[in-house]
Amino acid sequence: MFGKKEHLVGLDIGSRTIKAAEIVITNRGHRLKKFGVIDIEADVIQEGEIKDPEAVAVSIRKLFKEAKLKEKNVATSIGGYSVIVKKINVQSMPEDQLQETIHFEAEQYIPFDINDVNLDFQILEQSENNPNQMSVLLIAAKQEMINSYVDLIQMAGLHPSIIDVDAFSLQNIFELNYGTNTGNVALIDIGASKTSLNVRRGASSEFIRDIPFGCNQINQQIISHLDCSFEESEKLKFGKDPDKISAEDLKGIVTAVIGDWCTEIRRALDFFYSNYPDDQLNKIFLSGGGANIKEFHQLLADEASTEVETVDPFKNLQVNHGQLSTSYLEQIAPQAAICLGLAIRRVDDK
Repeated sequence: MFGKKEHLVGLDIGSRTIKAAEIVITNRGHRLKKFGVIDIEADVIQEGEIKDPEAVAVSIRKLFKEAKLKEKNVATSIGGYSVIVKKINVQSMPEDQLQETIHFEAEQYIPFDINDVNLDFQILEQSENNPNQMSVLLIAAKQEMINSYVDLIQMAGLHPSIIDVDAFSLQNIFELNYGTNTGNVALIDIGASKTSLNVRRGASSEFIRDIPFGCNQINQQIISHLDCSFEESEKLKFGKDPDKISAEDLKGIVTAVIGDWCTEIRRALDFFYSNYPDDQLNKIFLSGGGANIKEFHQLLADEASTEVETVDPFKNLQVNHGQLSTSYLEQIAPQAAICLGLAIRRVDDK
């Protein structure tokens, strides 16, 4: 009578904040129905590994209550060292046949025991260099990590409908807002402890990698400099206690850390250029907490020799500005990207 409810809640479980969003499809397009953010303790999730599931589950329940989220079906995403995404070439065959042989194909590329991972794939296109082969995007994730996130979501009283990959969630919200005809772009999400990189050549992803660095490195340098707690370093990072660290010293720490980020990102981009020497990036789009660091934009633009812009994940969404002010959306936008990418998924999506 009421039709099947296909939408769900996007739940981005980061190592310092958890974001949740609910998006519904209307006659006018995608509408943001609910959105919320909650901070969590620095040590309950480390490098994607859930150290204190009960504490995280309590935070998720609190977030759903504060954001007035009633929907129980959720989509979340994972990344880091437990997830491998690789573009490979295989002999051309129907999808059902590849489904039967994907384990054999994957063993050549996956550095884990093939029996300990969940595998998925997406057929992309015929290989550019060999008409008898096709390009396939191979995704492998450790079952142990997937199970820990499934258990966590169930502990919070919710139903895990989809486990996605951070880089794909970022890509989905980017395509919704900017389309697929954007030329060659790099989507880079700098979180607290991990950076996701997705290089798109035309309409398809050519290179996806997670790099183990993020905004917590700034905190660690402040802690080393002042011998303070993580909570104190978080305040100092945002200039809230200028008596303890001068603006000059803080800028020196930030500049050194983001200089290292730029070097690592450049190395990753060099891998793309080595495969496509005639192609150039048209633009880099930043998201995550690191996207709010102004000096990072300029340093990265210089290092990568291309324009750098902060992604706007709300760009093509209908938003009730009575509930969420424009200034708040501008402030939270970079950190909301992956969460919103999850929220546009639908129950029973592949």
